[in-house]
Order: sequence, then structure tokens, then C-alpha cells
Amino acid sequence: MKETRLVAIFFFALLLLLLYFAYLIVGPFLRAIAWAAILAIVVYPAHTRLVRLLKGRATVSALILMLIILLIVLLPSFRLIGFLADEAIEFSKLARAFIEEDGIKAWQGNPWVMELMRLWEVGSDQLQSFNIDLKKITLEGIQKTSGFLVSQATGQVQNVFTLALNIIIGFFTFFFFLRDGKEMCERIRSLLPMNEADQASLFDRIVDAVFAVVHGSIITAMVQGLLAGAGYWALGVPFALLLGVVTGFTALFPIGGATIIWLPACGYLFLQGAYIRGILLLVWGAGIVSGIDNVLKPLLIGNRLRLPVLFLFFSILGGLGVFGILGLILGPVIFALLAALLDLYVKEYGRA
Repeated sequence: MKETRLVAIFFFALLLLLLYFAYLIVGPFLRAIAWAAILAIVVYPAHTRLVRLLKGRATVSALILMLIILLIVLLPSFRLIGFLADEAIEFSKLARAFIEEDGIKAWQGNPWVMELMRLWEVGSDQLQSFNIDLKKITLEGIQKTSGFLVSQATGQVQNVFTLALNIIIGFFTFFFFLRDGKEMCERIRSLLPMNEADQASLFDRIVDAVFAVVHGSIITAMVQGLLAGAGYWALGVPFALLLGVVTGFTALFPIGGATIIWLPACGYLFLQGAYIRGILLLVWGAGIVSGIDNVLKPLLIGNRLRLPVLFLFFSILGGLGVFGILGLILGPVIFALLAALLDLYVKEYGRA
């Protein structure tokens, strides 16, 4: 018994040590690998259909899909990043000048603007008693939002070598995940100390979470951002591209959503005296931009992401804080995996 226990201790100690060294080796590339895994999960249904059309040639199918994603998604993204970075920097400069130089005075001819100013001053005075500077907080919020967009859009671009290396590693890993993904999953499943039904349930939860977030939340948010950006451009709202992207980003939030951006844009048009355009944007935002969320999400998600709204909200916000943009997907996936494990725990030990 002592010898058997000693062998087991040695085995697991060696295993943990090797896993630690493996983490140190692979650690710098984990983000690229994670993106490759997420992309492979999303594209895998198309891969299986293409393999059938190509009569079982999985390697050719993986190469074709990799080239399609490279040409359609990656290359246009670099051009979009340049536009966004320029607009974000310009918007930040104008917002600072507007707030610091009291640019709102140009709108003070409107009676209701005067009333809003009075409420703003009253609120600011009330908060001053608690050492809270509302003007400073507003300016810092705008600067941090713009800074976040610029850093996420250009942070990797500044180091061309790192960006190129991550792209190469990501696509290389994506190719093998597509081609050999089924066998990899079977090997991982065989390591889990649970029966086959529970293994299948766990993996289904992970796949469902990725599909729900990517197909449902992200695609819906992209459509909302595109519709909002088109509305801003057509109705003369400045920085239409930047605001469209930010609208798509806020559309990911279960609370507030796209309204956080398009409603202030309506207020801007009203302040400019463009009442017709303001009403049109209000109708467009409420009826189309926010309304389409109630149509697309049930169609794309269904019941695949079984997370309460509160948990989904914190998983997205917390995921962004921990993992950056990758956290938009990893946050809900981790919570969905946690929910699956808790369900298994209740099933096995709940009655006891």
C-alpha cells in the first residue's frame, strides 16, 4: 500500500510539474490558441459539410476555409482599424475641448437646454458636497472609452512582429483544430473522470455557449452597430463609423444595450435644432436598432445559452476586464461551463 501510494504521489507530482512547464512554453500563445479554438468551433459545421462535398478530404477543406477567413475577415479589418483609431483620437480631442471650454454655451438659446443646464448644475452642486466632480467624471469617461477603443484597435498593430506572429500561430492552430478537432476532443473527453453521458453534456455546454455568444450576441451586435452607423451617417451625426462600432459594442450588454449610444445621439440632434432628424433617429433606434435584438437573438441563440441575464451581464463585463476583447466570449463560456459542472454536482451529490 505504501509503495502504491508513493508511486501515485510521484506520478501526479511529475504530471503537475510537466503541466506547469508546458504552460510556461505555451503561455505566450494562449490568446492566439483561444481565438483559433473559438473560430474552429464556429466554423466546424461548415467544415463537416465541405468535407462531405470534397469526399472526405479534410485537409483541403481546412485550407479553403482558412483562406476564405483570411481574405474576407482579416485583411479588411486592418483598414477598419485605421479609420477607427483616427476617429477615436479626433473624438477624444473634440470632447475635451467641448467640456473644458464650455462648448455647451452655443446651445443655451433653447429654453429646455437651459432647464437641462439648471438640473446639471444642481446635480453637480449636490455631488460637490461629496467631493464628486461630475464634469471631471464625464470627461474621464469619454477619454477612457476612446482610449479603450484605440488601445484595443491599435495595441497589437504597434508591434508588427508580435501581431504577425500571433496571426500565423492562430491560423496554423485553426487549421489543425479544424482538421483534427474531432480526434482531439475524443482524447480530452477520455481523460475526464466521468461517464460518457456527462462528458457529452459538458462538451455540449461549451459548444452551445460559444455558438450562442458568437452567433447570437456578437452577430446581433454587429447588425445593430451596422444599422445604427447607417442611421448616424444618413442623418448627419458626426463620427458615424466610430459611433456605429461603439453602438455594436454596447449592444453586447444585456442591460442598456445599443440605447446607451443612439439615445444621446438623438439628444445631440435635438440640441442642434434638427428636430426632424432627431425624431427620425429616435424612431430608427427604438424600432429598428434595438428592436432587431428581440428578433435575431431568439432565432440565433434559442435556448443554447442557459444563463440568467444577471450572470450574462457580469460574465461579459468581467470577461472584458480579465481577458480583453477575448473575454466577450470566454466570460460567458466560463460561466456556462461552471453552470454545467454545478448541474453535474447536483445530479451526483444533491440528494446526498
